[in-house]
Amino acid sequence: MRCRLSRFPLTKAVPLAISRGTTARVEHLLLQVEHEGLTGLGETGGFDTGHRAYATGDLAAELEALLPRLEGRDPEPLQAFEPLLEDLSPPARCAVDLALHDWWGRRLGQPLWRLWGLDAAAIPPTSVTLGLGREAAVLARLERWWRQLPARRIKLKLGSPDGPDHDRALVRAVAAALERRRQDDGIACELQVDANGGWSLEQALPMLGWLAEQGVALVEQPLAPLEDPEADCAAFAALELDCPIALVADESCWNLADLVRLAPYVDGVNIKLLKSGGLTEALLMAQAARRLGLGVMLGCYSDSALLNGAAAQLLPLVRWPDLDSHLNLEDDPFTGPMLDADRLVPPAAPGLGVSHARG
Repeated sequence: MRCRLSRFPLTKAVPLAISRGTTARVEHLLLQVEHEGLTGLGETGGFDTGHRAYATGDLAAELEALLPRLEGRDPEPLQAFEPLLEDLSPPARCAVDLALHDWWGRRLGQPLWRLWGLDAAAIPPTSVTLGLGREAAVLARLERWWRQLPARRIKLKLGSPDGPDHDRALVRAVAAALERRRQDDGIACELQVDANGGWSLEQALPMLGWLAEQGVALVEQPLAPLEDPEADCAAFAALELDCPIALVADESCWNLADLVRLAPYVDGVNIKLLKSGGLTEALLMAQAARRLGLGVMLGCYSDSALLNGAAAQLLPLVRWPDLDSHLNLEDDPFTGPMLDADRLVPPAAPGLGVSHARG
């Protein structure tokens, strides 16, 4: 096979602010693998979880060093690539994993979800994200989402540098807007919150009970992730004892090993392809989570329709879809999963089901 690596920009229509900063524009990498007239597509890009960070330039260097070892190989079986990929960082491995899966699905003429035997008939709505900001700006963002799609699941970013009082004010304002919508239009909405590790234990413990009183459905990553696995588990254990709403791990959960260690202390995990290293690990994680009685959230960073189209292959296994980043882009070069009202539908086209608008 032949491989090509290129860069492309992604610009958010509305910049997204979380507890660790604001993102307006990123640069991602496109990996193309071509063999026998078929081309598989993979995407990756840099991100920062607070305790681990990957720069797009470093990922490009990893992949450029790998490409000579991929050239001339047959793109299947996928298992044969495990020794080549095991030393890559998760986001670099993701690009290769997705491109090979895409080629494989195109070769067989089927979308991955169908090859895996998944049922795409009943997929819940995706959440849409409200970043941190002043109340007026957050409510304006909510109205903009509602003009774009009938969003019934709202994820509100918390962990404000201004402290828990500002977080509470945002929750009250958004909850009131959701209640007005229910009264005016008869549309009930679910409110989720994501602190992105922005609270201390002393802040998080009273917030959890208060959020439950406000009708919030779940809280994601209240505390900062820790490199020490035992300390990280202990932090979730301290929350789980008194947590009256669903507790979901995100930045703390990267792979199957993390999922297993966190399972006794959380109600769900957020799987993201850049963290897991692609679909190979993500599929295992989603299946294992369900067997362990955990809810699966499927999330994204500043990702295009290519990465989200890849993630969408897993939607039949997911309780809380959270794939909205490509819906907030001005310059997405890919066409992928379609919306059915506020449900993201896994593409029916072969492989990842994503097309590249620029050739």
